[in-house]
Amino acid sequence: MKKLLIPIMLSSVSILLMACSEDVKKNGEHVDSEENKSTEEDVLASDSRDESANSDSSEEAEPADSDAEPSSQSGDNQSKSTEETTLSQYSSKEIEYARVWLQVIGNEDATELNVRQISAGEAVNPYDEHSAVYPENVIVLAGDIVADGTVTYSGNGDGTINIYNIPSHWPSAQQLEVSMKEYTKKIISNTEKVYINPGDDEAVLELIEKLSS
Repeated sequence: MKKLLIPIMLSSVSILLMACSEDVKKNGEHVDSEENKSTEEDVLASDSRDESANSDSSEEAEPADSDAEPSSQSGDNQSKSTEETTLSQYSSKEIEYARVWLQVIGNEDATELNVRQISAGEAVNPYDEHSAVYPENVIVLAGDIVADGTVTYSGNGDGTINIYNIPSHWPSAQQLEVSMKEYTKKIISNTEKVYINPGDDEAVLELIEKLSS
């Protein structure tokens, strides 16, 4: 009887162990499934956060692009300021000489621009003792050679000048129908009043650099 019971008991124990093993296996599979599901949810959540972060980053980047135009405008303003500063390095007289020459003579190719001051009371024709005299201080601008041109004028301080029509070559007394005194008096009595435009800054600067007083 005991011999029969032992095999029966062993068989029962084996069945119980197998049953327990199946439960453990199922539980393990269930745990693995839960872990896999949790991992997939974490990945999806992470992807969602990344997309949200990328979207926020893109939105924040847009204002930076919109700031590009003000920066460019700032650069233009700085460029203009530099040009003004360059012109302001010179005296108002030097700027005036260049502007008068550009408007009245218009010769930008002169290699040199000479300036001569003539005081009131000096002879209009320095080569004739019978010449009339200037009633005011005048300025003479001339190129390096006669062909460059010449202009004699006085400033009025309001952007206008009085141009004296001085000949490039003085005629002799024998060539005139009137006396030299009458001839020169006519010159100082018939000045031409002209408004001087600011002109092109670059051209003005180039001429200022050619000044020789």
